[in-house]
Amino acid sequence: MQPLEIPDFSIVQSLAEHLPGIKRGIEKESLRITPQGRLSPKAHPVELGATLTNPHITTDYSEALPEFITKATAERTRPIEELTEIHQFTHQFLQDELLWPLSMPCSMGEEKDIPIARYGRSNSGQMKEIYRIGLGYRYGRFMQTIAGVHYNFSLPDSFWQALYQQQNSQQANTLDFQTFVSEKYMGLIRNYLRYSWLIPLFYGASPALCESFLKVRNIDLDVLSPGTRYGRHATSLRMSDLGYQNKAQSRLNISYNSLAEYIQGLESAISTPDPYYAEIGVKKDGEYIQLSDKILQIENEFYSSIRPKRVTQSGERPTKALKRRGVEYIEVRALDLNPFSPVGVTQSQIALIDTFLVACLFSNSPGINLRETAEYQDNFSRVVRQGRHPDLNLMLNNHCISLQEFAGNLLNQLKPVAQLLDEVYQVNDHQSEVNRLTHQLSDLNSTFSGRIVNQIEKREDSFFGYAMEISREHKKYFAQNQLTPDKLKQYQQEAQLSHTRKSEIEDGDTLSFEEFLASYYR
Repeated sequence: MQPLEIPDFSIVQSLAEHLPGIKRGIEKESLRITPQGRLSPKAHPVELGATLTNPHITTDYSEALPEFITKATAERTRPIEELTEIHQFTHQFLQDELLWPLSMPCSMGEEKDIPIARYGRSNSGQMKEIYRIGLGYRYGRFMQTIAGVHYNFSLPDSFWQALYQQQNSQQANTLDFQTFVSEKYMGLIRNYLRYSWLIPLFYGASPALCESFLKVRNIDLDVLSPGTRYGRHATSLRMSDLGYQNKAQSRLNISYNSLAEYIQGLESAISTPDPYYAEIGVKKDGEYIQLSDKILQIENEFYSSIRPKRVTQSGERPTKALKRRGVEYIEVRALDLNPFSPVGVTQSQIALIDTFLVACLFSNSPGINLRETAEYQDNFSRVVRQGRHPDLNLMLNNHCISLQEFAGNLLNQLKPVAQLLDEVYQVNDHQSEVNRLTHQLSDLNSTFSGRIVNQIEKREDSFFGYAMEISREHKKYFAQNQLTPDKLKQYQQEAQLSHTRKSEIEDGDTLSFEEFLASYYR
């Protein structure tokens, strides 16, 4: 059987009328930098609203790491449009600062100089800040300044109802509806994990980094020029062991074979003490420096390239939401910032990911055992560190296969799904992108990472100068393409309202922080 082979494509076609209801949302991070290319020491601009309560603009780890969030919508092009508006609004209040356009951070100073994000005096605000302080103690602050794009994807209820009824008519189905939906999403996730290396192969855009990010670590990256290290054939150092791939969590072995196993694995990590974190301590001089001494402080600390998600209620932990109401959507987390787009991602990329995810959903997806886990993890590692090497081989069922053949087979399997999505939306985006990537297989230097390496190899100022040039180009783009007065007023009103909501939350707290934290973990 070919990878991602759909057993009966007529099932996909029979459900095509429901595919326009697919909802998408984007979360995009970018570092704020000074005109000299250093991390901004300034607080998050007050004009952008309160980070605790503004639904469009918050911060991730640092005050200097804004995160832009679009609403989930079934309008296919709206997420990119809204992301553009949020950038337009933000750039009006950056003064002389810029947004760093790449995932790997700018010229870095000392870890203590990275300002941790602050969310106010409310219990929920304190919890978010203490969690980030804990991340700094556990993994170092540098790792937390890496930026990326997260893509949220869900299929409509009408789709799931039709598929559920269809499968019930074909076989005795003992699963209730929500369990059925959750397990289908988990099957999608398993297939995504098997072949997720396809994303950094074409869309990886972090083959180089500033040497200041590494400090004294000895690594096997080439010196391109003074101050710049790079992987000659790398695609995404962000997704390598230099970035988000956390070796400290490798022993967790969180299972995706069912939602129950996934929840159990995370719950165990949140309740199991870790000797090193216990040695750090939960408090220092009477002040919290982490939320707990457990393997994970909260669920979001678990680093994964994809997550099953459910919108939480106030004070509700993510695993409790999943356990009570099942999977609502999935979050794809493997996208580097695309420096060739002013907003870090393009509609073509979304078209490819939609095609990939729909194919993952309808292909057979048996449980993943330890051997297969090791195989897909090794394939991913090879691609992010050596993906453009002309002789790179991957593993498929314990056998070597050339990356060219493996990727070609996957793209061929995507073509009928791409054609169907184009017919549904009356566009050519999906087939066009699959065909473009198929053509790129014969010249991987034309991928994002290849283009970046080609550019920085030509420059004396290398990675830093290249990134600064793009930052200035993006700033100029938004100076020339500003929001309409009505749109500007809308975003300003939302920002002002977020400050009011933040104050109301702070004034409405009735529990001490200790009581709030204990209640959260219960």
